[in-house]
Amino acid sequence: MSLTVQQAMMNGTDWLKASGVEEPARDAKRLMAAFLKIEPDRLTLHLHDTLDDNDEVRFYDVILERMARKPLSHLVGYRDFYKSRFIVSAEVLDPRPDTEALVRAAMCEPFSDVLDLGTGTGCILLSLLAERNEATGIGTDISPTALEIAGLNAVALGVASRCDFLQSNWYEYVGGQFDLIVSNPPYIAADEMAGLAPELSYEPRIALTDEGDGLSAYRTITAGAGAHLKPGGRLMVEIGLTQGKAVSEMFKKAGFYGISVLPDLDGRDRVVSGRWP
Repeated sequence: MSLTVQQAMMNGTDWLKASGVEEPARDAKRLMAAFLKIEPDRLTLHLHDTLDDNDEVRFYDVILERMARKPLSHLVGYRDFYKSRFIVSAEVLDPRPDTEALVRAAMCEPFSDVLDLGTGTGCILLSLLAERNEATGIGTDISPTALEIAGLNAVALGVASRCDFLQSNWYEYVGGQFDLIVSNPPYIAADEMAGLAPELSYEPRIALTDEGDGLSAYRTITAGAGAHLKPGGRLMVEIGLTQGKAVSEMFKKAGFYGISVLPDLDGRDRVVSGRWP
Protein backbone atom coordinates (compact mmCIF):
# COMPACT_ATOMS: atom_id res chain seq x y z
CA MET A 1 0.00 0.00 0.00
CA SER A 2 1.38 3.38 -0.99
CA LEU A 3 2.18 5.82 1.79
CA THR A 4 1.05 9.41 1.96
CA VAL A 5 3.56 12.23 2.06
CA GLN A 6 2.77 12.69 5.74
CA GLN A 7 3.32 9.02 6.58
CA ALA A 8 6.63 8.86 4.71
CA MET A 9 7.76 12.06 6.39
CA MET A 10 6.85 10.70 9.83
CA ASN A 11 8.84 7.54 9.12
CA GLY A 12 11.78 9.67 8.01
CA THR A 13 11.54 11.70 11.21
CA ASP A 14 11.66 8.53 13.31
CA TRP A 15 14.71 7.23 11.44
CA LEU A 16 16.56 10.51 11.78
CA LYS A 17 15.73 10.74 15.47
CA ALA A 18 16.96 7.19 16.08
CA SER A 19 20.26 8.02 14.35
CA GLY A 20 20.84 11.05 16.57
CA VAL A 21 20.15 13.87 14.09
CA GLU A 22 19.47 16.97 16.20
CA GLU A 23 16.32 18.29 14.50
CA PRO A 24 14.76 15.23 12.85
CA ALA A 25 11.30 16.68 12.17
CA ARG A 26 12.72 19.83 10.59
CA ASP A 27 15.14 17.87 8.43
CA ALA A 28 12.50 15.37 7.28
CA LYS A 29 10.24 18.25 6.32
CA ARG A 30 12.98 20.06 4.41
CA LEU A 31 13.99 16.87 2.61
CA MET A 32 10.43 16.04 1.62
CA ALA A 33 9.85 19.58 0.35
CA ALA A 34 13.02 19.39 -1.74
CA PHE A 35 12.01 15.94 -3.00
CA LEU A 36 8.63 17.32 -4.11
CA LYS A 37 10.29 20.48 -5.50
CA ILE A 38 8.20 22.82 -3.37
CA GLU A 39 8.95 25.29 -0.59
CA PRO A 40 8.67 23.84 2.94
CA ASP A 41 5.81 26.18 3.81
CA ARG A 42 3.74 24.63 0.98
CA LEU A 43 4.14 21.13 2.32
CA THR A 44 0.88 21.14 4.31
CA LEU A 45 -1.01 21.29 1.02
CA HIS A 46 0.46 17.94 -0.03
CA LEU A 47 0.40 15.89 3.18
CA HIS A 48 -2.30 13.56 1.93
CA ASP A 49 -0.81 13.04 -1.53
CA THR A 50 0.43 9.50 -2.09
CA LEU A 51 3.91 8.43 -3.09
CA ASP A 52 4.33 5.55 -5.50
CA ASP A 53 6.78 2.80 -4.55
CA ASN A 54 9.66 4.29 -6.55
CA ASP A 55 9.23 7.74 -5.02
CA GLU A 56 9.05 6.25 -1.55
CA VAL A 57 12.33 4.40 -2.06
CA ARG A 58 14.00 7.50 -3.45
CA PHE A 59 12.86 9.61 -0.49
CA TYR A 60 14.12 7.04 2.00
CA ASP A 61 17.47 6.97 0.17
CA VAL A 62 17.82 10.68 0.91
CA ILE A 63 16.86 10.09 4.54
CA LEU A 64 19.60 7.46 4.75
CA GLU A 65 22.14 9.98 3.45
CA ARG A 66 21.10 12.43 6.15
CA MET A 67 21.35 9.65 8.74
CA ALA A 68 24.96 9.25 7.58
CA ARG A 69 25.35 12.96 8.46
CA LYS A 70 25.54 14.31 4.95
CA PRO A 71 24.68 18.00 5.47
CA LEU A 72 21.08 18.95 4.86
CA SER A 73 22.19 21.77 2.56
CA HIS A 74 24.06 19.31 0.31
CA LEU A 75 20.93 17.18 0.02
CA VAL A 76 18.60 20.06 -0.84
CA GLY A 77 21.23 21.99 -2.84
CA TYR A 78 21.03 25.34 -1.09
CA ARG A 79 21.49 27.24 2.15
CA ASP A 80 19.65 30.39 3.21
CA PHE A 81 22.04 33.07 4.48
CA TYR A 82 21.33 36.64 5.55
CA LYS A 83 18.57 37.68 3.12
CA SER A 84 19.29 35.36 0.19
CA ARG A 85 19.49 31.73 -0.88
CA PHE A 86 22.85 30.35 -1.95
CA ILE A 87 23.69 27.32 -4.07
CA VAL A 88 26.01 24.99 -2.16
CA SER A 89 27.92 21.77 -2.77
CA ALA A 90 30.57 19.63 -1.14
CA GLU A 91 33.23 21.85 -2.79
CA VAL A 92 32.44 24.94 -0.73
CA LEU A 93 32.06 25.80 2.93
CA ASP A 94 28.41 25.83 3.92
CA PRO A 95 27.29 29.38 4.83
CA ARG A 96 26.43 29.62 8.51
CA PRO A 97 24.34 32.06 10.55
CA ASP A 98 27.41 33.04 12.60
CA THR A 99 28.94 34.63 9.51
CA GLU A 100 25.97 36.97 9.17
CA ALA A 101 27.56 38.96 12.02
CA LEU A 102 30.34 39.96 9.62
CA VAL A 103 27.85 41.12 6.99
CA ARG A 104 25.86 43.15 9.52
CA ALA A 105 29.00 44.77 10.91
CA ALA A 106 30.30 45.66 7.45
CA MET A 107 26.97 47.31 6.62
CA CYS A 108 27.34 49.78 9.49
CA GLU A 109 29.49 52.10 7.35
CA PRO A 110 29.54 53.10 3.68
CA PHE A 111 31.72 51.27 1.16
CA SER A 112 32.00 51.34 -2.61
CA ASP A 113 34.40 48.50 -3.37
CA VAL A 114 34.94 45.23 -1.51
CA LEU A 115 37.56 42.48 -1.57
CA ASP A 116 36.42 39.12 -0.19
CA LEU A 117 39.33 36.75 0.48
CA GLY A 118 38.42 33.05 0.32
CA THR A 119 34.94 33.78 -0.99
CA GLY A 120 33.61 30.19 -1.21
CA THR A 121 29.93 30.44 -2.11
CA GLY A 122 30.30 34.21 -2.29
CA CYS A 123 27.82 34.60 0.57
CA ILE A 124 29.63 37.51 2.27
CA LEU A 125 30.53 39.51 -0.83
CA LEU A 126 27.22 38.95 -2.62
CA SER A 127 25.14 39.76 0.46
CA LEU A 128 27.01 43.06 0.77
CA LEU A 129 26.57 43.92 -2.91
CA ALA A 130 22.88 43.06 -2.77
CA GLU A 131 22.48 45.61 0.04
CA ARG A 132 24.52 48.37 -1.65
CA ASN A 133 23.36 48.88 -5.22
CA GLU A 134 26.32 51.05 -6.25
CA ALA A 135 29.06 48.91 -4.74
CA THR A 136 31.39 46.60 -6.67
CA GLY A 137 33.60 43.79 -5.49
CA ILE A 138 36.09 41.02 -6.12
CA GLY A 139 35.97 37.57 -4.56
CA THR A 140 39.07 35.39 -4.48
CA ASP A 141 39.43 31.70 -3.81
CA ILE A 142 42.08 29.07 -4.41
CA SER A 143 39.41 26.64 -5.62
CA PRO A 144 38.14 27.04 -9.21
CA THR A 145 35.05 25.01 -8.34
CA ALA A 146 34.22 27.39 -5.51
CA LEU A 147 34.54 30.31 -7.90
CA GLU A 148 32.13 28.65 -10.31
CA ILE A 149 29.55 28.28 -7.55
CA ALA A 150 30.08 31.87 -6.42
CA GLY A 151 29.50 32.97 -10.01
CA LEU A 152 26.22 31.07 -10.16
CA ASN A 153 25.15 32.70 -6.91
CA ALA A 154 26.07 36.15 -8.24
CA VAL A 155 23.79 35.59 -11.23
CA ALA A 156 20.98 34.31 -9.01
CA LEU A 157 21.21 37.39 -6.78
CA GLY A 158 21.35 39.78 -9.73
CA VAL A 159 24.74 41.27 -8.87
CA ALA A 160 26.98 39.51 -11.43
CA SER A 161 27.60 42.75 -13.35
CA ARG A 162 29.13 44.31 -10.24
CA CYS A 163 31.58 41.63 -9.18
CA ASP A 164 34.47 39.57 -10.48
CA PHE A 165 35.93 36.32 -9.18
CA LEU A 166 39.63 35.59 -9.20
CA GLN A 167 41.53 32.40 -8.51
CA SER A 168 44.18 33.54 -6.07
CA ASN A 169 45.94 32.37 -2.93
CA TRP A 170 44.88 35.27 -0.72
CA TYR A 171 46.39 38.46 -2.24
CA GLU A 172 48.61 36.67 -4.78
CA TYR A 173 46.90 37.98 -7.93
CA VAL A 174 44.93 40.87 -6.43
CA GLY A 175 45.58 44.40 -7.64
CA GLY A 176 44.12 47.74 -6.62
CA GLN A 177 42.85 49.15 -3.35
CA PHE A 178 39.50 48.78 -1.63
CA ASP A 179 37.31 50.49 0.96
CA LEU A 180 36.62 47.17 2.63
CA ILE A 181 38.36 43.79 2.89
CA VAL A 182 36.39 40.91 4.40
CA SER A 183 37.22 37.27 5.00
CA ASN A 184 36.02 34.13 6.74
CA PRO A 185 39.28 32.15 6.57
CA PRO A 186 39.98 28.62 7.83
CA TYR A 187 40.43 29.10 11.57
CA ILE A 188 40.04 25.67 13.15
CA ALA A 189 43.29 24.28 14.56
CA ALA A 190 44.36 20.90 13.20
CA ASP A 191 44.13 19.24 16.62
CA GLU A 192 40.50 20.39 16.96
CA MET A 193 39.26 18.78 13.75
CA ALA A 194 38.59 15.35 15.24
CA GLY A 195 36.08 16.81 17.69
CA LEU A 196 33.90 18.56 15.11
CA ALA A 197 30.37 17.57 14.13
CA PRO A 198 30.32 14.66 11.66
CA GLU A 199 28.62 16.83 9.01
CA LEU A 200 31.84 18.80 8.64
CA SER A 201 33.60 15.75 7.21
CA TYR A 202 31.62 16.40 4.02
CA GLU A 203 32.95 19.94 3.63
CA PRO A 204 36.31 20.92 2.10
CA ARG A 205 38.96 20.54 4.78
CA ILE A 206 40.98 23.39 3.27
CA ALA A 207 38.12 25.77 4.11
CA LEU A 208 38.03 24.66 7.74
CA THR A 209 41.62 24.34 8.95
CA ASP A 210 45.07 25.69 8.15
CA GLU A 211 46.50 22.35 9.37
CA GLY A 212 48.26 24.34 12.06
CA ASP A 213 47.21 26.55 14.96
CA GLY A 214 44.19 28.05 13.19
CA LEU A 215 45.80 31.49 12.97
CA SER A 216 48.06 31.34 9.91
CA ALA A 217 45.47 32.81 7.53
CA TYR A 218 45.09 35.85 9.79
CA ARG A 219 48.83 36.41 9.73
CA THR A 220 48.78 36.52 5.93
CA ILE A 221 45.61 38.61 5.71
CA THR A 222 46.67 41.26 8.21
CA ALA A 223 50.21 41.54 6.85
CA GLY A 224 49.03 42.13 3.28
CA ALA A 225 45.94 44.21 3.90
CA GLY A 226 47.61 47.61 4.02
CA ALA A 227 48.77 47.39 0.41
CA HIS A 228 45.18 46.75 -0.70
CA LEU A 229 43.24 49.23 1.44
CA LYS A 230 42.49 52.86 0.72
CA PRO A 231 43.27 55.31 3.53
CA GLY A 232 40.60 54.85 6.19
CA GLY A 233 39.57 51.50 4.72
CA ARG A 234 38.41 48.64 6.91
CA LEU A 235 39.55 45.05 7.38
CA MET A 236 36.98 42.70 8.91
CA VAL A 237 37.47 38.98 9.55
CA GLU A 238 35.42 36.25 11.14
CA ILE A 239 37.16 34.47 14.01
CA GLY A 240 36.79 31.42 16.22
CA LEU A 241 35.38 31.97 19.69
CA THR A 242 38.74 32.16 21.49
CA GLN A 243 40.77 34.01 18.86
CA GLY A 244 39.76 37.63 19.47
CA LYS A 245 42.83 38.64 21.46
CA ALA A 246 45.38 36.94 19.18
CA VAL A 247 43.87 38.31 15.97
CA SER A 248 43.49 41.80 17.46
CA GLU A 249 47.22 41.77 18.24
CA MET A 250 47.93 40.90 14.61
CA PHE A 251 45.82 43.88 13.48
CA LYS A 252 47.76 46.12 15.85
CA LYS A 253 51.12 44.80 14.70
CA ALA A 254 50.14 45.37 11.04
CA GLY A 255 49.36 49.05 11.74
CA PHE A 256 45.58 49.11 12.11
CA TYR A 257 43.78 51.34 14.60
CA GLY A 258 40.25 51.44 15.99
CA ILE A 259 40.45 47.69 16.49
CA SER A 260 37.39 46.02 17.98
CA VAL A 261 36.06 42.52 18.60
CA LEU A 262 32.38 42.27 17.69
CA PRO A 263 29.86 39.65 18.86
CA ASP A 264 27.42 37.48 16.97
CA LEU A 265 23.73 37.31 17.90
CA ASP A 266 24.55 34.90 20.74
CA GLY A 267 27.03 37.33 22.25
CA ARG A 268 30.10 35.30 21.29
CA ASP A 269 33.24 36.92 19.84
CA ARG A 270 32.85 36.58 16.07
CA VAL A 271 34.44 39.46 14.12
CA VAL A 272 37.62 41.48 14.45
CA SER A 273 37.55 44.87 12.73
CA GLY A 274 40.21 47.49 12.21
CA ARG A 275 40.81 50.65 10.18
CA TRP A 276 43.81 51.48 8.00
CA PRO A 277 45.47 54.87 8.58
